[in-house]
Amino acid sequence: MRTCRFRHGVDERWGVVEGDRVRALSAEPWAGGLPEGRPLPLAEVVLLAPVRPGKVVCVGRNYLAHAKELGNEVPREPLLFLKPSTAVVGPQEAIVCPPQSKDVQHEAELGVVLGRALTRATAAEAKAAVFGWTCLNDVTARDIQREEKQFTRAKGFDTFCPVGPVVETNLDPVDLTVICRVGGVERQRGYTRDMAFDPYALLAYISHVMTLLPGDVVATGTPEGVGRIQRGDWVEVEIPGIGILRNPVT
Repeated sequence: MRTCRFRHGVDERWGVVEGDRVRALSAEPWAGGLPEGRPLPLAEVVLLAPVRPGKVVCVGRNYLAHAKELGNEVPREPLLFLKPSTAVVGPQEAIVCPPQSKDVQHEAELGVVLGRALTRATAAEAKAAVFGWTCLNDVTARDIQREEKQFTRAKGFDTFCPVGPVVETNLDPVDLTVICRVGGVERQRGYTRDMAFDPYALLAYISHVMTLLPGDVVATGTPEGVGRIQRGDWVEVEIPGIGILRNPVT
């Protein structure tokens, strides 16, 4: 199942994508929303971010090659940081480069969407709590990150967390390909099998720190190849089986 949020006219609804059409749901999909009304052509709606998370929990340096390209080692335990919910934007929405930074970079990632609350869980319990999977761009002001040695401001600007275009519920995250293109040129191509900590291990670890709630998102880290983006660029994050998340840069 491929779930989404969409705008049709002035109405914003949760929905499920059925081929080239979308059908509205009566509630959030992880809350048991059921299809209602007539299906609409996708061409007649605007896809929004498919989640409205209370928090976005991110994992740094979860791919060996990416850690090395930034001069770091993979941590012994997952390195966690947070993005505010106000950073989340959907497909086709602009990534806005802030004047405080001269080096804004893309980071293509697999995002996990929680379907139920998770606290102090095992990896098996974490697997059962997953609702689905999505594309995510952990946009980063790299110069600020280097200067401050911590991640909150560098990664927390408004629009610094594009998510979408849909949430795919029927997907095995063990061996997915994560791709990023800027202006049609491939910058990143990584494989989830190369993660230091797999998604279920990450969820279990995070749940021993903070409770994850339905609709929360966990970003699982980025492969090597991160690089600068600037005004006029279009950034694409593609994960086959989910789709392509496209965003302009302004």
